[in-house]
Amino acid sequence: MRSNTFFSYWDNEFEGKAPQSQLLFHMATGSGKTLIMGGIILYLYEQGYRNFLFFVNSGNVIEKTKDNFFNTASSKYLFNQSITINNKRVEIKQVDNFQDSDPDAINFCLQTIQGLHGDLNTPKENGVTYDDFKNIKVVLIADEAHHINTATKSGSSDMTPSLFNDAKLEDLDPSDDWETTVMRIFRANPANVLLEFTATEDFANANIADKYKDKVIFDYPLKKFREDGYSKDIAVLQSDMQPIDRAIQAVIMSQFRRKLGNQIRQDIKPVVMLKSKTIKANKEFFDEFVETIKHLNVDTLSRIKSNAKDGVFDAFKYFEAQEITLENLLLEIQEDFKEDNLLLVDGSSISAEKQQYLNSLEDKDNEFRAVFAVDMLNEGWDVLNLFDIVRLYDTRDARSGTVGATTNSEAQLIGRGARYLPFTDKAETTTQTSNTESSSEPTGAHEGAVVYGTPKPRSEYATKRKFDEDLNNPLRHLETLSYHSAHNPRYIQELNSALAQTGIIDSQSTTVVEKLKDSFKKTRLYTEGYVFANEQEVYLINEDLTNIGENILTNDYPVKISTGEIITSKIFSKATTTESANVRSRKFKLKDFGKHVLRAAINKFDGLKFQELHEIFPNLESIKQFIESPDYLANINVTVYGREDILDNLTQKDKLFIVVEVLREIEPKLTRGGIGTRGSKKFIPKQVRDVFHDHVYKVSKGVNKEDGVSMKETTNPFLRYDLSTADWYGYEDNFGTEEEKYLIRYIESIENKLREKYDEVYLLRNYKKLKIYAFKDGAPTEPDFVLFLRKKGTESEYDNIQIFIEPKGSHLRKNDAWKEEFELSIHDEAFLTFQTANDRFEVWGMPFYTHSHQSHFSNVMSANFL
Repeated sequence: MRSNTFFSYWDNEFEGKAPQSQLLFHMATGSGKTLIMGGIILYLYEQGYRNFLFFVNSGNVIEKTKDNFFNTASSKYLFNQSITINNKRVEIKQVDNFQDSDPDAINFCLQTIQGLHGDLNTPKENGVTYDDFKNIKVVLIADEAHHINTATKSGSSDMTPSLFNDAKLEDLDPSDDWETTVMRIFRANPANVLLEFTATEDFANANIADKYKDKVIFDYPLKKFREDGYSKDIAVLQSDMQPIDRAIQAVIMSQFRRKLGNQIRQDIKPVVMLKSKTIKANKEFFDEFVETIKHLNVDTLSRIKSNAKDGVFDAFKYFEAQEITLENLLLEIQEDFKEDNLLLVDGSSISAEKQQYLNSLEDKDNEFRAVFAVDMLNEGWDVLNLFDIVRLYDTRDARSGTVGATTNSEAQLIGRGARYLPFTDKAETTTQTSNTESSSEPTGAHEGAVVYGTPKPRSEYATKRKFDEDLNNPLRHLETLSYHSAHNPRYIQELNSALAQTGIIDSQSTTVVEKLKDSFKKTRLYTEGYVFANEQEVYLINEDLTNIGENILTNDYPVKISTGEIITSKIFSKATTTESANVRSRKFKLKDFGKHVLRAAINKFDGLKFQELHEIFPNLESIKQFIESPDYLANINVTVYGREDILDNLTQKDKLFIVVEVLREIEPKLTRGGIGTRGSKKFIPKQVRDVFHDHVYKVSKGVNKEDGVSMKETTNPFLRYDLSTADWYGYEDNFGTEEEKYLIRYIESIENKLREKYDEVYLLRNYKKLKIYAFKDGAPTEPDFVLFLRKKGTESEYDNIQIFIEPKGSHLRKNDAWKEEFELSIHDEAFLTFQTANDRFEVWGMPFYTHSHQSHFSNVMSANFL
């Protein structure tokens, strides 16, 4: 966790000396930056810091930060309603300066970097001055921190080194640039801390890279954020429509997404952003949009439908399937996108009220569906429910093959809009979180402090993309941001280049279409056949446990009773044993101390109440049984040490002391059973036609050079094969890994032998289609292939053999050995209750297939199936 990384760094680096720290959190938008700030602020409060100066490039971010830190009514408020640190209530106060800061509060001063620079170098009444920082220690928090590196980025020969040298810094004119101003504050007190946060630091600049080479405490760029599945995918929709028609197209997509959310019972209100080039154009288009929606008609929707492609085509297809007429769609659009639900924001029309609306677009009671903007939302504004951005102009600013500043800012805006809106399409015990900036890794509070309101848990499934491997799933549109642009190939090329540089798209990915052969769809296996798989089941972990555990029953527990003796010795005399020479020992069973004593001792432990014990030992029927049965406490061995006269006359108090000491040792060793998962040994049939189907998915090249490459187009001559001619392979082609392709060539090499023995031979690739679950712990696995063999047995019966096969690179065999162990056990341990009048079924698993040493695999195939 990022805040814990800071805690560890701070504790390890600064123990016993005054800290002086400048650190950079390089974190993708949406990865938990604001939560990290909140956690660190409270942690540093515990370390004695009271004054926090927050500064950023944009006034919009200031307003958003006020919501996060001060507006207790906001859904994005970071903290508990009452903050308690070390048993003391702590107040967060917004201040203009630190001259009269509260020594018991968190004093929070918010500034734009421009305002801070101006105030410090042109002092004014009640403003922040350099004198504020001379005698107090301050935590400086720079958001969108890439903006403060003006001097470093310029590469000025005397400026950059000076930033880290107090003597030279004093000689510099602080009015020169923002960076010098920040560094003067930072260096004003040796205990000051400077924490920088940004998603877009320019490490390609050599001066920037050098400055931060030892200051990056956490690096989680947008590329990694996207690879981990925590961002939306990006779809660029080009059209030669007029801007207003592109806007209506986006509105249709937005309604489509809203209905998809309703279908899975998720309250999703998609938002559209319409981006103009100038303030004047923004207002003009806003007015045009309002009038267009008022007078929108079915003919316009029909015209857009007739030219629909990609996501817009999917939308109209969905409306038809749900019997939503264009007339009904029209009424919905006119209601949802009426003027009251439109938000116009730019430098001339922004207000505190509009800022509040912008920062709460995810809230259920915020009904705004469209935002009209120019540039002021390029930074510091990010919402989870932005799904469509419409570019209303068609200009380029690239020069000499270099992507222009406008396109780069548009790419950054898309990156902000790509924050993933968590949802689940299946029943889960999850609760909705607050709309705070959610983290891919939930951020914990420092121990001993009550931090911000702890987010309610979301499952990993809900917070990540689910359909990278199933691009045809309609719900894919709920994890896709659509960027609507004019048809301009050169611009799109430049935009894709900028998006790839930010990391929000994978320029190396390719889309694979895996299609079943029409001829295979006519076979008996496809139309009537079955494929068998088990399911994951839950069970009580200790359901078969009938005693307290052999490790406890066979152990001997020593207990020493105090003798009450006082031993006096000289300070400098040689150390001697403190045990009295007459200490003896005696063996007991716990039952020897009496049932009532045992019950009294048990009552002292919450973990030994019957309700708790029954969760651990499902077969335990009562506390009486726990006390009196030799399978539990009765016969546990105890050795008591004490004076002989005490051992001969143990009091009830002594007995209670002994039993309590023994139970104190035993209680932590009781293994809580609870609920576990395992793979059922019952394999049930599914119809082949319901499991194996056409499949569209994305593959990122570079991990495996063959992944995503057609067998007809591979450059490896040993793998090249036109599978459309192979009637035993169910799909038209294979786009799998090198090992998968070698496995196919192996099956081809033994096909004739298989044909001699079997009437039917079919190999199907099982990519994201059928899971089976390990018997031991229920871990899921998807064997890459299923081989189906069928032959005629006695009389009119047929033997049907299903074989799971998993090609595996040699470097993966050890790590995945559990899969091989499980699959090899299937034939002996699985049972199939399903048979038909004429069919018998068997299910097998094979050892891994690895091309470089396939002899074992070949021997098993030959011994059992050839």
